[in-house]
Amino acid sequence: MLSSIIRALRTAGAAGLCLAAASAAQADTWPSRNITLVLPFAAGSGTDTTTRLISQHLSQALGVGIVIENKAGANGMIAASYVAKAAPDGYTLLVTTNTTHSANPYLLKSLTYDPVKDFTPIARTGDLPFMLVIHPDVPAKTVGELVAYGKANPGKLSYASGSSSAIVSGATFAHYAGLDLLHVPYKSSPPALNDVMGGRVSMMFVDILTGLPHVQGNALRALAVTTKDRSPLVPNLPSMQEAGVPDFDISSWQGYFGPAGMPKEIVTRLNAEIRKIVEKPEIKAQLATLGMDAFSGTPEQLGTFVNEQLVLWEKLIKDAGIEKQ
Repeated sequence: MLSSIIRALRTAGAAGLCLAAASAAQADTWPSRNITLVLPFAAGSGTDTTTRLISQHLSQALGVGIVIENKAGANGMIAASYVAKAAPDGYTLLVTTNTTHSANPYLLKSLTYDPVKDFTPIARTGDLPFMLVIHPDVPAKTVGELVAYGKANPGKLSYASGSSSAIVSGATFAHYAGLDLLHVPYKSSPPALNDVMGGRVSMMFVDILTGLPHVQGNALRALAVTTKDRSPLVPNLPSMQEAGVPDFDISSWQGYFGPAGMPKEIVTRLNAEIRKIVEKPEIKAQLATLGMDAFSGTPEQLGTFVNEQLVLWEKLIKDAGIEKQ
């Protein structure tokens, strides 16, 4: 009996050594082919545009091609589930935001992935502040005037959404301002914004990158940013709190993740290269023009941050009275 146990332990130990050796060999040869970055939003979104800039430099640093694959839909669940089920070999990664990793567990009844257990944190790349924009025909030049108009015309105003940040921002605004707003959801921000510009929807909370060109072209009117303080990206816009909506502080973050179980050596290499990119002053400046406050950190810091954000977004969603769909 004892001899059979010893043999079993030796076999298990040998198998473990083989797996460790295979993992080390894989890390030593990585990357040897193109890497796919899967995005939960459509082309033209803030995440898409900033990722394409960063990926150009990442491709050069790693010496392989970077393929961007947009898998929009189901509030980002399609993309997140796809990467969660991919091989943890460093060739399929998710570039995502608080939509999939902070809000979805409290917005969706049937979530097909776990934002903590199913992913390997790699690197945070920054924040994408949002702003409130309205169609020019809406008779309001300030948030206060918009609230007054909404209260005088209950049920007449609507808001579009193409991400969890837009969903929660709209519901939070309605809750704290005491407004009756119709929610019109979309798969991603660009089509949602098109309907606001077309006058089919009254307003939207949108990332600065996606919305600002249309504000500058007078197709939309911007009223405020969603962060607690003014954003240096649009310093003339007041914050929602400054504009009279109490306790309003919502921001979208962005980061890189792989499937659970990625080799540590690959994670370390990816983290180092991504951090070098976003911390370069010239790239930071470029990302700022795209509406992104760029910065990074360690994989461990991103993992801790995700857990903290889950707690924060649970409270935001509960306070706004949003029920799971």
